[in-house]
Amino acid sequence: PDGGTRAWLCVLGCHLALFSTFGTVNAYGVFQDYYGTTLLASTSPSVISLIGALQLFFLYGLGPVVGRVFDAYGSAFLLPVGSFFVVLSMMMVSICQENQAYQFFLSQGVLFGIGISMVFNPALAVMAHWFRRRRAFAIGICASGSSIGGVVYPVMLQRLIPRIGFGWAVRTSAFLSLACLTVSCLTIRGRLPHKGHIAWSSVIDLGGFRDPRYALTAVGSFLTFYALFIPFFYIQVYGTYEGVSPSLAKYLLPIMNAASFPSRVLPGLVADKFGVLNVLVPCTVMAGVFSLSLWLPSRGPVPITIFSALYGLGSGAFVTLLPAYIATITPMEVYGARVGSVYMIAAVAALVGTPTAGAFVKTVDQHNFNSLIIFTGVMVLA
Repeated sequence: PDGGTRAWLCVLGCHLALFSTFGTVNAYGVFQDYYGTTLLASTSPSVISLIGALQLFFLYGLGPVVGRVFDAYGSAFLLPVGSFFVVLSMMMVSICQENQAYQFFLSQGVLFGIGISMVFNPALAVMAHWFRRRRAFAIGICASGSSIGGVVYPVMLQRLIPRIGFGWAVRTSAFLSLACLTVSCLTIRGRLPHKGHIAWSSVIDLGGFRDPRYALTAVGSFLTFYALFIPFFYIQVYGTYEGVSPSLAKYLLPIMNAASFPSRVLPGLVADKFGVLNVLVPCTVMAGVFSLSLWLPSRGPVPITIFSALYGLGSGAFVTLLPAYIATITPMEVYGARVGSVYMIAAVAALVGTPTAGAFVKTVDQHNFNSLIIFTGVMVLA
């Protein structure tokens, strides 16, 4: 129908779903900084970043399985169970013990990652039930929830931790997620009939790799996801190292996420008119160029803040427009399986990308940060 009350209520629910799931993932830089200085001070940055990487791995890696369940039974089962896992995992994080890294891996990495995958993937998949001509725009509105969540959660956590402690700050964020996900469960509904059975043989579709456009999309996705989230994890650590005042350093990540809001909504609107690839490629190139031309020479609060804003602006379009582009080169009867195949490749890249970045800064100094920044820019441009 490309509109109507039920369709836009579904968009609202999807927006709040991504606010609570991907928005929290986008806020992991706060946890990275806090764990490295307080709760997991004896653990290397590479290992700490692996917790956040696990979230992305499960988010994308379970996409094909979750997608098949959604095709068969809809969101009636997936959303409530996934929402329960999301809230439960954050409650578990709030009681994790100091220097017990395995507890954070199990709760924030594994359980939270599984939960957000069960919410994120159905929330985006259901858009195909309600929108066709305006699909990229609708997905952009949904995806903008992750940007707003990436502003709200880190600001909330960093203001609450000094006042009420880490445990209650995380519980407060869990209660906020509970409220948003409750609305999502009530408003997200599919329009088309479901199969009622799961065809596991169609979870992965390797036939798409015979199409050079699809194969190159998979390669490009791997390279981009390998490095795309590194600034989100390390910009606060870098700002603190470069002498940015604590009052500003804690807002670098929210600034980056806030700037990605227009790049999640507007590119979808423009792509529906001028073509998805004609928007996706320039925005992704911008993210790589900004890493090398702005982040690499940044030494003070002003250039680091400018980079945070511009990188957020350039990087947001890729995550939003990738599934929309795959839809333009894929028959709809195998669309879910082919998106899932690309997301599984992206999941591997996300899993190893941020720990690779952490290996660059085992010792926090300018030389190691320069290597990290060059690696990020070159991978995204490649």
